Amino acid sequence: MIALEDKIKAAEDLLLGLLEHDPVTIRVAWTGGKDSTIVLFLWKSVLEHHGLGAPRAITLDTGCKFPEVLAFRDRMALEWSVDLHIARPAVNLETYPVAVDKVTCCLDLKIDPLRQAIRDTGAAFLLTGLRRDEHPDRVGRDYFEPRESPAHTMVNPILDWCETDVWAFNTMFGLPYCELYDRGYRSLGCMPCTEPGSGPSERSGRDREKEKNLAVLTSLGYF
Repeated sequence: MIALEDKIKAAEDLLLGLLEHDPVTIRVAWTGGKDSTIVLFLWKSVLEHHGLGAPRAITLDTGCKFPEVLAFRDRMALEWSVDLHIARPAVNLETYPVAVDKVTCCLDLKIDPLRQAIRDTGAAFLLTGLRRDEHPDRVGRDYFEPRESPAHTMVNPILDWCETDVWAFNTMFGLPYCELYDRGYRSLGCMPCTEPGSGPSERSGRDREKEKNLAVLTSLGYF
């Protein structure tokens, strides 16, 4: 078993290697969840140590996010001076059939806005909080994943961390987190497709139809 300290160093080394690129082209895909907040914190620390300014991030506001997540995101963006690009879907949510077809809904509310945000910000690298142990379809994911439409590289610094590592890191560094975790949520998505965890799996509170189609969503551009 790899010690958390070694996993932290590996993540930091991976991020340090990105400094050969212009930090302006590097964005964190920040959901406001525990995992991507750790990646944002690590990247922020690397940039600060090298005098390279504030971190840049992309966040998706689908219109269906928990207000607690949005409040946490906005508070931390101010505290950490995050250059935050908020991506929103180009649909009318008053008439859109939210969560009726899970794949189509994720495509319209998440994937297409993310693609546009990558284009708008000129991001060449997108740092995520993906972890292999979250879902069987993520076991084969890699640290660096080239993507097209638009061309960029998805970077997954904490890919080998487990849920226990995440909370141990939070305790170690006193990181803030969204209050929903204290209410039984273990994985945070949109309100229609997320509820408190009710099983052994970390994503047991996520919508079953969406979870079954995670590989399809990934092929379309999802994290």
